[in-house]
Amino acid sequence: MKNKLLAILLSTSIIGVTAAYSQSENYDAVETIGSFGFDISGMDKNISAGEDFYQYASGTWAKNTVIPDDKSNYGMFNVLTDLSQERVKAILEEAKDESSSKIGNAYASYLDTETIESKGLEPIKPWLDSIRTLNNKEDYTKLLIEARKNGVGTPVGSFVGQDSKNPDQYIFILSQSGTGLPDRDMYIKEGEKLEKNRVEYVKFLTKLLELAGEDDANNRAKAIFELEKSIAQVQWNREDNSDATKTYNKMSLAELDAATPGMDFKTIITGFNDNIENVIVRQPSAITAISKIIGGADLATLKDMLIVRSLSGFSNALPDSIADTNFAFYGTTLSGTPEREVRWKRGVSFTERMLGEEVGQKYVERHYPPETKAAMDKLVQNVLAAMGRRIDNLDWMQPETKTKAKQKLDNFTVKIGHTDKWRDYSSLEIKRDDAFGNQLRSNRFEFADDMSKLGAPIRRYEWGMFPQTVNAYANFSMNEIVFPAAILQPPFFDPNADDAINYGGIGAVIGHEISHHFDDQGAKFDENGRLSDWWTAADVAAFDQAGKKLIAQYDKYEPLPGEFVKGEFTLGENIGDLAGLTMAYDAYKASLDGKEAPVLDGFTGDQRFFLGWAQVWRRNYRKEELSRRLLTDSHSPSIQRTWVVRNLDKWYDAYKPSDKDSLYLAPEDRVKIW
Repeated sequence: MKNKLLAILLSTSIIGVTAAYSQSENYDAVETIGSFGFDISGMDKNISAGEDFYQYASGTWAKNTVIPDDKSNYGMFNVLTDLSQERVKAILEEAKDESSSKIGNAYASYLDTETIESKGLEPIKPWLDSIRTLNNKEDYTKLLIEARKNGVGTPVGSFVGQDSKNPDQYIFILSQSGTGLPDRDMYIKEGEKLEKNRVEYVKFLTKLLELAGEDDANNRAKAIFELEKSIAQVQWNREDNSDATKTYNKMSLAELDAATPGMDFKTIITGFNDNIENVIVRQPSAITAISKIIGGADLATLKDMLIVRSLSGFSNALPDSIADTNFAFYGTTLSGTPEREVRWKRGVSFTERMLGEEVGQKYVERHYPPETKAAMDKLVQNVLAAMGRRIDNLDWMQPETKTKAKQKLDNFTVKIGHTDKWRDYSSLEIKRDDAFGNQLRSNRFEFADDMSKLGAPIRRYEWGMFPQTVNAYANFSMNEIVFPAAILQPPFFDPNADDAINYGGIGAVIGHEISHHFDDQGAKFDENGRLSDWWTAADVAAFDQAGKKLIAQYDKYEPLPGEFVKGEFTLGENIGDLAGLTMAYDAYKASLDGKEAPVLDGFTGDQRFFLGWAQVWRRNYRKEELSRRLLTDSHSPSIQRTWVVRNLDKWYDAYKPSDKDSLYLAPEDRVKIW
């Protein structure tokens, strides 16, 4: 639940929230799962809770649930995402009949396969020709400016974001890039599976060059791969790349120019915006090395790299010969997905990428009752209050740090449902018969919007996700937690379900996002979202020690033979799960106001709370996708996320596992942080 951003929740009894909620007649609702919000039929009671809590809570579901052919994995997030797609489809089908509707015209342009196929590569030909006619490095540098504007991948990535040490200002940021495989280890790490993927990647590059009409495609593809491999060898690993301190390196343009022989960044950056004076360089050693590599690279290979990046990046707006080739590698080879989604689903995604908030505004009108926000507000306040109490009672945090931590908690911004200021797309031209042009113009619209932030006030109203997105996030520099409308449905949140299920589901998600602001990276940001040292040395030492214990615990998990969870890389998310579940439990117990929860279908309130947590992490993976995620995803796999319960004393009280059970940890080995 994290990307560049992540999410959070807090106050009075959830019972009161449920009673106060009434479903508006103008909105539809997902039915309550089972009799109290949990699918008992999906359990496998032949497995003890202590032996494998995931299998106990979800084993029958996992055994009987087939991953659809158009998916690399399938679980509760997918269930709601499918629902969102269906709802958006209905919106777009109606809009398609209105000639003045931007979202309708965008959707129609993608569904018009006859026009897309008849045009072939003609729409992208002018851009490809501008690459082919390059004959010197100076012109290549200038073309990189247009490539970035067009949304084509370049050797170094760039974007505008908040200055972590001055979060009231935007700044231009450079980040390592230049590779087509999802992770540097896929180029340099040994292993039969990785070597097979490398062979298939060269075949993929070969096919794209052939489809572009290029000769000697295989040798040229091998040259692209070798160039990318040399870039991968100098890139930072994901652990260092996730470190907010290591990746904050402020430079003037002159300093950047001196540090990057081989690439003329001054020309590139002033070509984006001629008022940029300072930049953040996320990985200085990598950017310096990549610049040298590009400076010494053969121009023909650099041109070929731009050609394949262009075809891959625009594949969905081009004929199926391109799109199918792109999917065959990224979808099937790397993730194991047998089939592409049907065209209307891809059309939904195509339209949302260009006009997501215009779609979202209509989604909210139809599928987000205002009462949902009121109910969530109460829940969020309850979980926030629980976090505040936990800070007060910490034995490892110094008093002065506790005061600052409480200030940070009090200064949170909580966003629920959707933005209060919808985006203006009036300057974006969308044509009904021009899918490629629509994507190109959208990419340039997004680039111009990004650059327009420089020197302007921070857009605190801006969201990093659409209302119809099933996810949540925490944004450190904004000191905010964000919950889009689409995740506020069963199994995550159901006002008609048992309180224990809601707290174990959305309550833990809220706690997860709150805790991100206090995890190994979020804790580096103060109450104003500023990257700063506000912890004492003793606090840092105690926190790091607990983190090392959690790293060691997750390093032992082996989801696939010989492939382990990377405890350090996933630390922030694992802390989020542990802390989120802990504070959600506290909030649940506080909501009972001293009363005993009823027993429902043989389960106590505490047992139902942990079942609510397990239910949201039901997910089956294709082995290729799971393998890919172990390298690239900062979240642990769903089974291991469920297992975080083994660190909570209250789980042991609820399920009474034996000390012989696999998940059992001695009290002194259970990790406690918040």
